[in-house]
Amino acid sequence: MSRATRQVWFVNAAHSFTHYCLLILATAVLGIVVQEPALFGNDYGPIVALGTTMFVVYGLGALPMGWLQEKLGRRALMAAFFLGTGLSMAAAGFATGPLMLGAALGLMGAFAAIYHPVGTAMLVEAAGDRVGRAMGINGVFGNFGVATAPIVTAFVAGGMGWRWAFIIPGLLCAAIGLLWLREPAFDYAGQARRGKPFPEIPRAVVRRAVGVLLAIATVSGLVFNAFTILIPKLMEERLASAPDLLPVVGLLAFLATICGGLTQFTVGRLIDRNTLKSVFLPLALVLVPALIALSFLQGWLVLPVAGLAAAAIFGQVTVNETMTARYVPPALRAKLYSIRFTVGFLGAALASPLIAFMHGSTGSLAATMLVLAGVGAVTLLCALLFPNRREELRPELWAEAPETRQLAPAE
Repeated sequence: MSRATRQVWFVNAAHSFTHYCLLILATAVLGIVVQEPALFGNDYGPIVALGTTMFVVYGLGALPMGWLQEKLGRRALMAAFFLGTGLSMAAAGFATGPLMLGAALGLMGAFAAIYHPVGTAMLVEAAGDRVGRAMGINGVFGNFGVATAPIVTAFVAGGMGWRWAFIIPGLLCAAIGLLWLREPAFDYAGQARRGKPFPEIPRAVVRRAVGVLLAIATVSGLVFNAFTILIPKLMEERLASAPDLLPVVGLLAFLATICGGLTQFTVGRLIDRNTLKSVFLPLALVLVPALIALSFLQGWLVLPVAGLAAAAIFGQVTVNETMTARYVPPALRAKLYSIRFTVGFLGAALASPLIAFMHGSTGSLAATMLVLAGVGAVTLLCALLFPNRREELRPELWAEAPETRQLAPAE
């Protein structure tokens, strides 16, 4: 295995840990309310709301990463990601009350904020002309973290206690960080420069693409985070409500979210052969009716519909990350990824308090699903507004684009 390939594997592993660590609480809370109600209480809403700080710090922390990677280097930041995220995750398992648990989760969110702006930029530069495929594979790793978090947390929390559900993956993440430190540095930017030069895209087209991208980030962050947080609770409410069925809840949540991982790989391959809009629009069209259906469905029908919603949500993530690669030059990508992920994760930070408030007010997740469907309608509007340009697949055609000819000086 080449040095470049090994480091890409580390980047993919970091993506898994990023999403895994953020979703431990969503399932662990089902064990906390049963195992330690004296310390944390026995209400779902207040405990799941402890994740709010984690997601706020996670979102805000992404903003300076484009600047920090220029000052400290990507290697050092990725080492801080693995070690800091892992040790903070483990610390959450030793919490003696809500305040300490919230603080450990907040610290974990700060270190986890490193991955997306830094890791995604590294991956895009290493991918060359096959960005879609690389994003698809990377998305599968991220979705693996999302899908395994509920099932592994459920089994560990049910068999060993909820604390070990934080400690075990935390120590594993830190151990991979030690392996990362043994890897020599790799010049991703140099490899990107050896590929095809980035085309001159008309500014009007770039402004439109970036504007839509940032709008998508705001709403999709909320939908993505809320859906992944509430999936275990949704399965418990509709399919397995008994306390001793916690492992079953985790398995059902895994089955629903793994559909997203399979979709991301497929979407990644489609992106390399099709314009972004032609892939994005069908996914956006599926999402709204799926979320509306989940607001009232009961029984086993919930599982395939939740899988369909997961496929649409996670497939959109791969499309959105490729948008930056196709419309923004390499020198600006890390900074734009920082802005985009900050905007997106600030929207995502609303997920925990939204779920806590809506569930506390209504006693179920039906109203929450309708709110998410309304937000998903905004994503559909963004998909309709995004450029649909054949030049994405043949960058040399940007020189002949109508906008480029209009700006050319008359002879």
